[in-house]
Amino acid sequence: MTMMDSLREMFAMIELELRRLKHDRAEIFTRAIQPILWLAVYGTVMSHVKAIPTDGIPYLDYITPGVLLQSTIFVSVFYGLTIVWERETGILKKLLVAPASRYATVIGRSIASGVRAIFQVLIIIPVAVLIGVNFVPNPLYFFTAILIIFFVSGGFAALSIFVASLMKTRERFMGIGQALIMPLFFVSNALYPIKLMPTVLQYFAIFNPLIYAVDAARGLMISGDLTNLPYDIAAIAIFDTIMFAAASISFRKIIE
Repeated sequence: MTMMDSLREMFAMIELELRRLKHDRAEIFTRAIQPILWLAVYGTVMSHVKAIPTDGIPYLDYITPGVLLQSTIFVSVFYGLTIVWERETGILKKLLVAPASRYATVIGRSIASGVRAIFQVLIIIPVAVLIGVNFVPNPLYFFTAILIIFFVSGGFAALSIFVASLMKTRERFMGIGQALIMPLFFVSNALYPIKLMPTVLQYFAIFNPLIYAVDAARGLMISGDLTNLPYDIAAIAIFDTIMFAAASISFRKIIE
């Protein structure tokens, strides 16, 4: 199988996701409500509390990249639920009889989750501007931040597919997903700097890929400080590679 064949299969999975979104547009808008509330209510209230060190950045601006990533990561971590449902209804078997490699199928499905993330981000950002968030006025920075959100969402979707390959019921999958999502979010720099955490949690935070994505998006969208950007991109690339490989290897277990 050639590289072009694999790319064609990945784009087919992305097209499948776009078709789903076209027929269920309300899902994107309803999922955007929670992050908008985080910004409009939590962010606005906490911006009056001056106890959190944000290096001179207004608190509402500081948490905006974290809230954007939180909303997209939530979608990605539960993306495997679709896989579990497709297995139970027999749709997955029909997809797997297609002449496509498991590796291309997993990466295509994972990247398709990033498509949902992009649509969600594009809904939230105008609202953030309306409530007073100041973004760096640089289209290249903005585009790079969107790409980072896209790829990190794909990595978390691959993690979700890996978990889905081990869980045989939707109930078990939901339990694992909920157990993952809160530590990922709260042991990160989405709402506060990690230096405020106890030392033990700071060690855990080093292995949390979300902190690198938030740091990169915050530098590109809010502060304009790109000092850590190469390290952040390297960490995200390593995370995605590991997750794509693990999900591809375990994918066959989904239909056993």
